[in-house]
Amino acid sequence: MALVLTTASVPDEERLAHWRDALGGALAPMAVTARHEGPFEGRVSTQRLGYLRIATIEADAQRLSRTPAHLTGADPAVACVAVGVQTAGTATLIQDGRRAFVGEGDLMVYDTGRPYALDFPGRFTTHVVHLPRRALGLPEEDLRRVTGTATAGTTGFGALLVNFLTSLTASVPPCAPAVATRLAAGVVDLFATLVEERTQDDAAPDGNPGDHLVLRVRDHIDRHLGDPDLSPVTVAAAHHISVRYLHRLFEGEGITVARLIQRRRLERCARELHRPDATAATVSAVAQRWGFANPAHFSRVFRAAYGRSPREWRGARDELLPTG
Repeated sequence: MALVLTTASVPDEERLAHWRDALGGALAPMAVTARHEGPFEGRVSTQRLGYLRIATIEADAQRLSRTPAHLTGADPAVACVAVGVQTAGTATLIQDGRRAFVGEGDLMVYDTGRPYALDFPGRFTTHVVHLPRRALGLPEEDLRRVTGTATAGTTGFGALLVNFLTSLTASVPPCAPAVATRLAAGVVDLFATLVEERTQDDAAPDGNPGDHLVLRVRDHIDRHLGDPDLSPVTVAAAHHISVRYLHRLFEGEGITVARLIQRRRLERCARELHRPDATAATVSAVAQRWGFANPAHFSRVFRAAYGRSPREWRGARDELLPTG
């Protein structure tokens, strides 16, 4: 059931403070500045879908800012990536030195664990989905490719994600906890696909004749992660090139082919292990599904990447679930 908070019954002089508290509970603590004189009007509804928090905001012009002061003492373990769909009005998103214009129908992404600002010059409506960062299982450098940015909701994968989130947030379906968890996992997978698409686009500098081959290699790796024999040797053979040439192709990628294979496998394992599903496979089965043949090796590299053992990571999944 949705929780709805509104300024309608609040005295005019108390409305902005009431609105700031409402947004702090629905999204994250932040500063709120009205952009016009006169009584302020705002309405926010919040719902849960598995481990996701969903909010719909309809309000007058305002500027929202989450500053370093708001982050003091905040638990980084509960940080989220916010994915917003602007359904009415416009906005300007500022994070990490980026400034993105968000038009009606566009998708915006920002990280609640770092300072950001959202400027709405007129009355607006936006849907926001909060994805726990730990449920994503994505590297920091990949997430930063999409946070503080806006994506057009009219073409490509952006259109698919906007349409899906608009339908989902407009009417969160009542469903059993197991179904809600699967729907939440679907949202996470769609967002991860957006990140992967952006990562691949950014990885290919203009004018490099090897760009298309690099993208083909990355796609091949993603499609064969479950093969325990996947390696630079088998990747090179599949593309009819030498291992030496394969390594040369990836010199400008910031990662070796072997490390890329390992990282992508770890991401898939982390995402699957963090899904609060009572019927989930064992840790060993998840590791084997994504190409890790040696459980001890998997446990060691997983801890090095995520700071927890696979079992500890799975145990922490319950923290994502709503408590009430």
